[in-house]
Amino acid sequence: MLRKRIIFTLIYEDGKFTQSRNFRLQKVGDINWLEKNYKFKEIAFSLDELIVLNASKKEKNIGDFAKVLERLVNDVFIPIAVGGGIRCVRDAELLFHSGADKLVLNSVLYTDKILVKELIKQYGSQSIIGSIDYILDDVYIGDGSKKIDIPLEDYLDYVISLGVGEIYLNSIERDGTGFGYDLDNINNLKSEIKIPLIIAGGAGNEQHLIEGLNNSKVDAVATANLFNFVGDGLPNARKKIISRNGNLAKWL
Repeated sequence: MLRKRIIFTLIYEDGKFTQSRNFRLQKVGDINWLEKNYKFKEIAFSLDELIVLNASKKEKNIGDFAKVLERLVNDVFIPIAVGGGIRCVRDAELLFHSGADKLVLNSVLYTDKILVKELIKQYGSQSIIGSIDYILDDVYIGDGSKKIDIPLEDYLDYVISLGVGEIYLNSIERDGTGFGYDLDNINNLKSEIKIPLIIAGGAGNEQHLIEGLNNSKVDAVATANLFNFVGDGLPNARKKIISRNGNLAKWL
């Protein structure tokens, strides 16, 4: 049986890391602030993976984002997936060369499936995460700014058909609320998802992580809550889940 995973998501906007609530961003601090206040080298032992998303509303500067990524990988020794603003193979190459292990694709899944296929062909499906932002049955692209005319379940099937290796399913409605994951919607999915499913949006405490990991459809839980889960929050949550025979890897 494959181990389940706990993932932390960092949201980046125009040089700053942010807190997000329903996709409304509040800047918290830059990479220097992050390294000083949240030592990822230490908390990485409580994580299985890190996701870093460029959510800049302006033109996304891949070069600046890549420099921030280079700083992060110096302190983090777990897989890092990155996304936001990838519009060509050269963008992907730069991010991989800057330390990324995987790419997270969102809007281009809908707007440029040729690029998606090309990236999968070049780097392998295991290196590509398909990210879907949604509210109830509606799917949004463009950092949550544009609704597309495809219901969630149909779009999920479409994204899987492209050949991505994982799905990152993010509830805009639950994002940053701390009210727990949107498990009702996930349980109502009729499609059998045969690739790993990461759920995001709503985690506010360790019980939410446990509920997500206990769901048979879920392979990984992600949280972007800087204040609830960085510090002792994640180590304590991981210890408690493992003590309850949760299917997580035990790091020495």
